[in-house]
Amino acid sequence: MANSGSLKSTIAVSLTNYLDAGAIVAGASGLTLWQKYLDLTEVHLGWLNFISANCLGAALGAIIGGFLADKYGRKFIFTYNMIVYMVGVLTIMLSVNFPMLLAGFLITGISVGVGVPASWTYISESSEVNNRGRNICISQMSWGIGPMVILLLGMLFAPGGYLFSWVESVAHLFGGADMAANEVNAYSSRIVFFSLFVVAFIAWNLQRRLQESAEFTAQKEEEKKAGLIDNIKVLFQNRIAVKTVCFLAGIYLTWNLVASVMGFFQPHIYETAGGVTNEQANWMNCIQWAIIVGVTFLVSKLIDHTSHKGIYTFGLLVAISAWLIIVTIGVNGPVGLWAFAILWGVQGGTSVQIFYALWGSELFPAKFRAGAQGLMFFIVRGLSALWGLVFTYIYGENGEGFTLAAYCMITLLVVSLVVGFIGAPKTRGRSLEEITRERYGEKY
Repeated sequence: MANSGSLKSTIAVSLTNYLDAGAIVAGASGLTLWQKYLDLTEVHLGWLNFISANCLGAALGAIIGGFLADKYGRKFIFTYNMIVYMVGVLTIMLSVNFPMLLAGFLITGISVGVGVPASWTYISESSEVNNRGRNICISQMSWGIGPMVILLLGMLFAPGGYLFSWVESVAHLFGGADMAANEVNAYSSRIVFFSLFVVAFIAWNLQRRLQESAEFTAQKEEEKKAGLIDNIKVLFQNRIAVKTVCFLAGIYLTWNLVASVMGFFQPHIYETAGGVTNEQANWMNCIQWAIIVGVTFLVSKLIDHTSHKGIYTFGLLVAISAWLIIVTIGVNGPVGLWAFAILWGVQGGTSVQIFYALWGSELFPAKFRAGAQGLMFFIVRGLSALWGLVFTYIYGENGEGFTLAAYCMITLLVVSLVVGFIGAPKTRGRSLEEITRERYGEKY
């Protein structure tokens, strides 16, 4: 029977994932509006993406937040991190020049990175043995709900959207009746970021009331003198821990190189390679996120009672099938485009990220559990930032390199499939303490 305490804490902590994905989508969907309002160049936009929650900002935050969570506790992160997020979002909302906007994107991105390893670690440590997978899936659902809600708000508030007249009223209320059109349009993005500010405030009030992880408290009582540097040293000196980092980075990096590109460029791909309008691309993307949330919900009912390797393999096979459609049928017609969108939605609901979050919190001892996840998140988001730049050259200005890009994606997904299939650990139905003792012995 589910424990209501773990479910409540899971929902509170999962808001971090909503805010992570929401910040990425809000930033991407409002770029054009800010570009016209502030007269930004493509170089400016490149910098905004590079230091955002999708890339370097989150990467830096993760490696800092992971080790801080191991040193000072998971609750320490929950008590203060949302304040940083709110400052970042507020800076974006009030931006009147590029330096303000850049600072807002960077602060928000760092906060996102700080929160992710602590949230995944806390969820696993506070879950019952037979609900750990379910709770991680609930966390992952928040990652799908965030983009879905932000995309809907973006379409409603965008110039020409159903609620744009309300946006104009708000803009004139704060900026006067003689505002330029581009300045008014930017309020669409300001309001979307305000919605993230509200959710962050709610998350902060819920998360700061959480109790510290019992496992972290017990570990700290045993080793009170351990410092931050000590934990980093132990992580890199332990052979099993290093092998685990390589395995998890291997499955997550190869998958995330594909997923990060899709997260940022998917509407653009639908428009240039698929030939649909911007509105149609946004609706397809929104429907796809709804599929992801629905499939993740189904997986949450199965994951604690079904082979992890089976679900993992199924998800990667669906992902590879989606990209094979591109190189066979193509996406320049409705059949191929919708088949790809639906299959990519299904894989998203069984995604590698679910197992990365689950295994990442199971395969390390509490001593450096969050720090190890922060290190891997730093590696993955950092390399994904660089890959996003490489992808644009492969893809081309108008999608002329799309087929080559598809083969690159298939190769990355095959690597993730093979590594995960071979190395999938048997942790289902076992406590974190039992897993730690088996892998690291009694000293951890």
